[in-house]
Amino acid sequence: MAGIVKKEKENLGRRLLRDMKKNWILYVMILPVVIYYITFSYAPMYGIQLAFRDYKVKQGIMGSPWVGFSHFQRFFSAYNFKQLIFNTLGISIYSFLAGFPIPIIFALMLNYLNNKYLKKTVQMVSYAPYFISTVVICGMISIFTNVDTGIFNTIRNFFGLESVDFLSKAKWFKSIYVWTGVWQGMGWSSIIYISALSGVDYELHEAAIVDGATKIQRMIHVDLPSIKPTIIMLLILQMGSLMSVGFEKVYLLKNTLNASAANVISTYTYEVGLINSDYGYSTAVGLFNAIINVFLLVTANQLSKRIAQESLF
Repeated sequence: MAGIVKKEKENLGRRLLRDMKKNWILYVMILPVVIYYITFSYAPMYGIQLAFRDYKVKQGIMGSPWVGFSHFQRFFSAYNFKQLIFNTLGISIYSFLAGFPIPIIFALMLNYLNNKYLKKTVQMVSYAPYFISTVVICGMISIFTNVDTGIFNTIRNFFGLESVDFLSKAKWFKSIYVWTGVWQGMGWSSIIYISALSGVDYELHEAAIVDGATKIQRMIHVDLPSIKPTIIMLLILQMGSLMSVGFEKVYLLKNTLNASAANVISTYTYEVGLINSDYGYSTAVGLFNAIINVFLLVTANQLSKRIAQESLF
């Protein structure tokens, strides 16, 4: 039995070498991607052990003493643990509920535009915000929400309402973060749905039109079922990053007045890790966040496999 297994491995190795010689140009093309992920995704995993050590810079990673799960226990018992989890999940779920269906709806609407010039113009305008840097976006938000000169307060004053300092109010932070994110990413996120819709068999639409179906009915009964695998795939991927709230935008919009709503795990990790130099503790917090994301990804994949018979793996 062992001899058969060994022979199969040798045959597999020979086939792989033959394939590499035959398609060497393809392997050369993929090599930079492999190097990138090994360098920036796999090699840094060596540092995960910091989560279980009392890291001392002079002693190095291997020389620092093991402390087991004490960093995790410290995080779970921290005074702001509930606030961090609540804020992170609150922003993530809000972003998911608002940001996931809108690109689908936008793609469906664009798909039914008959004027190709108008369609291209709308696409170009909707894609543009995605290429604006986060720093510039946050600067624009600060200008638009300014108490004295911001456009939102100018409109409020026009209707006789008082000005509001939106960024100083914790209750407005999540909405500002989410809806500006929807505005910035809606057009870009719709690209993959537009591509999927272009592959829908038009004979299905013709049959629906003959049966008297309206555009809304065609969207529901023809388009959505046709792009269901794409929607489910992106849904699963987004569920896998539910606990990953972007650091840059939150950090740039955060201030002492809205901190109660803006404190999330990513900013907390930055503050305790880079500012306070508590590397072991910050690594433990980041590892906890990553484990939760993996759990959500696997759970979403299994639920999708059982309910919709679609999955990533």
